[in-house]
Amino acid sequence: MKMVNIIPTGTSVRFMSFRRLAMIFSLLACVASVGFFLTKGLNYGIDFRGGILIEIRTPEPTELGPLRAQLNGLGLGEVALQEFGRDTDVLIRIERQQGDAESQAKAVEAVKQALGAGVSYRRVEFVGPKVSGELIEAGVMAVLLALGAMLMYIWFRFEWQFGVGAVVALAHDVILTIGVFSIVGLEFNLSTVAAILTIAGYSINDTVVVYDRVRENLRKYKQMPLGQLLDLSLNDTLSRTILTSVTTLIALIVLFFFGGQVIKGFSFAMIWGVTVGTYSSIFIAAPLLIHMNLRSSVIQDKEAEDPATASS
Repeated sequence: MKMVNIIPTGTSVRFMSFRRLAMIFSLLACVASVGFFLTKGLNYGIDFRGGILIEIRTPEPTELGPLRAQLNGLGLGEVALQEFGRDTDVLIRIERQQGDAESQAKAVEAVKQALGAGVSYRRVEFVGPKVSGELIEAGVMAVLLALGAMLMYIWFRFEWQFGVGAVVALAHDVILTIGVFSIVGLEFNLSTVAAILTIAGYSINDTVVVYDRVRENLRKYKQMPLGQLLDLSLNDTLSRTILTSVTTLIALIVLFFFGGQVIKGFSFAMIWGVTVGTYSSIFIAAPLLIHMNLRSSVIQDKEAEDPATASS
């Protein structure tokens, strides 16, 4: 089947001529993101702040909009609703109330009075600060382990220069995603952590496609200057990059506007991450190979050590 090519054959965009400007911009953006994170912080959701979890089952299918408005009128702070399983099952999350366990019990009682009779309560739990702290630690560890595993994979699949370049690009994407959440004040919860891990997977996939073409061209054009070779590789993969990013963004934008409040933060993180991930694959991951002095001799030496690779 013939691949759709939206970029005209022979297109030669000189990406490497913008690499210094792009790296300066990215460095400033990362510094600003860290600065906002340290000064303003994140708007942590109930998952990370602690709060009350109430699982209910209603006699009839539940409309989340009116139910959310009803519970927001109780003055209990942030209230999040999530439908799961059956359309009569709803998970209610309420932010941690000021005071001791008695204050949390009063909030639960207020919810029960608002919902009235006919609602069965399948689970009522209180997520304390200790549990929320463990969730933050687990989320950070998940991101770090994912980055480490990807570094090892790229290092094994290519060379150490490719591994370092890929992980620096991934770290760039994660830092900017956390920074934009701090700036705009969107809720940062476990769904956002899942989005960051998904962004990492998307970004590394895009980077691997570029790196694979770079390695192929290193074997084919042994005397070509590295900057020119990187431009050639990026132009070769540009059609695939644009098609993948645009189609993914279309789906995510629809989710952001019509997917409901529950996944708004997730879809926003994904939209931002896909955009930044595409940018970093072109202007961070590829140019770093120049600064780490990658040469075609690296590939030739590896082929000499491994004849099976050379003949494949």
